[in-house]
Amino acid sequence: MLTAAASAREILVRLHDVMASRNPAQAKLNSVVGIVGEALSSEVCSIYLLRDGELELFATRGLAQEAVHVTKMALGEGLVGTIARDVETLNLDEAAAHPDFAYKPETGEDKFHSFAGVPIIRRERAVGVLCVQHADPHRYDDVQIEALQTVAMVLSELIANADLIDGAGGGTTRVQPTAPVRIPGLKLVEGMASGFAVFHQPRITVEHTVAEDSEAERHRVYAAFDKMREQIDRIAREAEFGVGGEHEEVLQTYKMFAYDEGWARRINEAIDSGLTAEAAIERVQQRTRMRMRQIDDPLLADRMHDLEDLSNRLLRIVSGQLGTAAQMGLRQDTILIARNLGPAELLEYDRRRLKGVVLEEGSLTAHVTIVARAMGVPVLGRVKNVWRQIGEGDLLLVDVTAGHVFARPTPAIEEAFEAQAQLRQKRRAAFASLKNELPVTKDGHRVTVMVNAGLRDDVAALDLTGADGIGLFRTEFQFLVSSTLPARDRQQRLYRDVLDAAGERPVIFRTVDIGGDKALPYLSKEDAEEENPAMGWRALRLALGRPGLMKVQARALLEAGAGRTLNVMFPMVSEPWEFDEARALFEAQREWLVSRGKKQPTAIRYGAMLEVPALAEQLDLLLPRLDFLSIGTNDLTQFLFAADRANPKLAERYDWLSVSILRFLRRLVAPTREAGVQLAVCGEMGGRPLEALALIGLGIDRLSITPAAVGPIKAMVRSLDHAALVAKMRDLLDAPPRDMRGALTEWATAQGVELA
Repeated sequence: MLTAAASAREILVRLHDVMASRNPAQAKLNSVVGIVGEALSSEVCSIYLLRDGELELFATRGLAQEAVHVTKMALGEGLVGTIARDVETLNLDEAAAHPDFAYKPETGEDKFHSFAGVPIIRRERAVGVLCVQHADPHRYDDVQIEALQTVAMVLSELIANADLIDGAGGGTTRVQPTAPVRIPGLKLVEGMASGFAVFHQPRITVEHTVAEDSEAERHRVYAAFDKMREQIDRIAREAEFGVGGEHEEVLQTYKMFAYDEGWARRINEAIDSGLTAEAAIERVQQRTRMRMRQIDDPLLADRMHDLEDLSNRLLRIVSGQLGTAAQMGLRQDTILIARNLGPAELLEYDRRRLKGVVLEEGSLTAHVTIVARAMGVPVLGRVKNVWRQIGEGDLLLVDVTAGHVFARPTPAIEEAFEAQAQLRQKRRAAFASLKNELPVTKDGHRVTVMVNAGLRDDVAALDLTGADGIGLFRTEFQFLVSSTLPARDRQQRLYRDVLDAAGERPVIFRTVDIGGDKALPYLSKEDAEEENPAMGWRALRLALGRPGLMKVQARALLEAGAGRTLNVMFPMVSEPWEFDEARALFEAQREWLVSRGKKQPTAIRYGAMLEVPALAEQLDLLLPRLDFLSIGTNDLTQFLFAADRANPKLAERYDWLSVSILRFLRRLVAPTREAGVQLAVCGEMGGRPLEALALIGLGIDRLSITPAAVGPIKAMVRSLDHAALVAKMRDLLDAPPRDMRGALTEWATAQGVELA
C-alpha cells in the first residue's frame, strides 16, 4: 500500500500540470475530480465551493453532470454543509445513516453508500468541500483521507486565484465570511470605537502550496525549526514567570512541542507529498485544529492550543514574517484582535492608532484590562470564534457598552453606530461639565473621588475630570514597558513629574506590584516555578524577597517627594509584619539620605492595600501603624471566592454586589473610622455607579477609579440622598434579597438616582 505522502505526491504531480495550464478554472476543476477519483479508485469525486453563502456543486466525476451549478446547500445542510460549517472531515461507510444526511435526487447519488469529505480551507475558513463516494459500504483508509486533505490545500490556492469563491480576488482578499455580522462578547472596558481589524500575531496566508524542489523546502523547515528552538530556549533562560505571564508549565510544554520529533516528522511527510514548507506546516496545523474541535478535556485542549501557537511561530519564521503587529507598527485606526494579551504587550502599541481591543478570552479584573482602562481603550472579551468571523483589514465597530462588535457593517449600521456614538459623546460632555462641581450628595455629604493612574500622561486626567487626586499610582507600569530594570534616576524623574503635575492634590504611590500576569522578562528565573502565580510570589512578597529592587524604588520616591508630603502604599499585605518590614526599609533609606544631607519629604504617610482576606482578621493590630487603608476589590474578590480573576470561565460568575462581599466590606468601616484611618476603595468596583452607590451606603466615602468613570460617579453622588441610602443598605444587608443588584437598582430608580 502506498504511504500517505506517496499517494498525495502521485496526485500532486498530475495536478501540477493541470494548475500550470492555461485552461479555464472550470476545466481545471473538471480535471481535478477525474485525477482524484481515479487515484483513490472512487466512483465519485466532487468539488463544492462557497458562492453567495451557499455550497454549490462545481465539478463532479460520477454524479449527474446536469446537477453541476444546480445542486446547492446551505452551511450545515447535509454532509457537505456539515463539513464546511464545522471545518471537519467525515469518513462514513454508510452515508445515509448519518443524522445530517440530505438526499439530493438530481445528483443520482442514491446508489452510493460510502462517503468521505474534507473541507477546503483558506485563512482558517472552509471555502468549499472535496468529497469522494463509492457504491460499496466501506470506510476510506487514513492514507486516502490524508491524500484528500493535501489535495484540498492545493485546491484552495487554485480556486482563490480563479475568483471562484465568495470574496476572492487574486488570492489576496478576504474569502469568507463577507456578510455583516454582530458578535457578542463580555464587557471589559466600556466605550465605543471603530477601526480596521489587525491581529496581534498576524496569521500567515499560504499562497503557494506545490513545491518545485522538495529538498529545498525540507532545508527551509529544518532552518526554521532550529531558529524556533533557539527562541524558545532563550525565553526559557530569560523568563522569570514564563511566557507572557503564563506559568512555567506552559513554557515547558512549548519546549516539549518544539523538540517533538513526531511533529517534525509529520511536517516532513507533508513535504514528501509535494507541498512547500509553508503548506506542509499549515497542512499539519489544519489537522491539529480539527483535533482541537473534538477534544472535551480542557487540559488536552490547552495543550493543543499550545501546539497551534507554536505552529504559528514556525510558520512566521519559515515565511520570514516575524514579530507582532506592535513591532510592525499600526498604519491606521486599529481594533486589535488577540486570543489574550499581557499588559506589557498592550503597552507596546501606538496609543494614537489603537482604538479598541477584541479578545477571545479576557476577564474583568485581569491586569491587561486594568491597563487598557488606564489607556482609555475599549476592550470586548470572550468573543468566540473570532478568527473565523473576523478577517485582517475588516472594518469593525466595537460597542462594549452594548456588549458586541460589528464586523463588515452595512452603511445603515455605520450610520446608527455613529448616531449612538454622538449621543454618548453628548453624555460625556455633560459629565465633563461637572469637572468643577464637587461630589456632594443632596443632603450635603462629601465623597472623595480620585483617579487611578500608571503612566505620566494619565496625570492630565486630574484637570480634565476635576478629581480630588490620584488614589492609586501603579508604579509597575514603568517596569512593564522597560526592557531592563528601570534605573533609580529614571524612576525618580517619573515620580517627580507626576507630583509636579498633581500640584497640591495628593498622589498615592503603590510600590511595585509584579508577578501573576505582570511578568518582567529581565529578572532571573528563580522565582518562576509556581503553579498558581496569582496567589504566589508576587507584589509585596516578591519586593521584600528582593530588597535591592525595593530599596532603589524607595530612594527614588523619597528623592522625588522632597519638600512635600509623600504617600506610599504597599500592595497585597497579608500580615502586619510584612507592612512593618516594608516601612522599615523605607525608613532606613530615608535615614541614609538624611545622613548625606539630602532634602526629605516634609511628611511620609504609609498605607496598605487590603486584598488578602486574612488581613481583615488582624486589622486591629495593623490600624495603629497606618495612615490610610485602600481596599483592592479586584484581588479581594478572587481570593474571597477562590476564583482566578484571569480565568475566562469565571469572568461573570461572581458579582461585586454579592452579599458576601458587601458584608465583608461593611466589617472594615467601623474599626478604621474609630482608629482615624482613611478607608478607600481603589478597585474597579468603585468606578461603576451602582457598585459605588453600595460602597457609599456602607460608609466608604473615598473612591479611586478610572478617569472615565469620574463624571458618571459625580453625577450619581450629586443625585443621591446619603442618609436614605445608608438606611437602605443597612436594611438590605440585614435581610438580603435574593437579587441584591436588582433590589438596589429598583431603589435607586425610585429615588431618582442617576446611574447612567
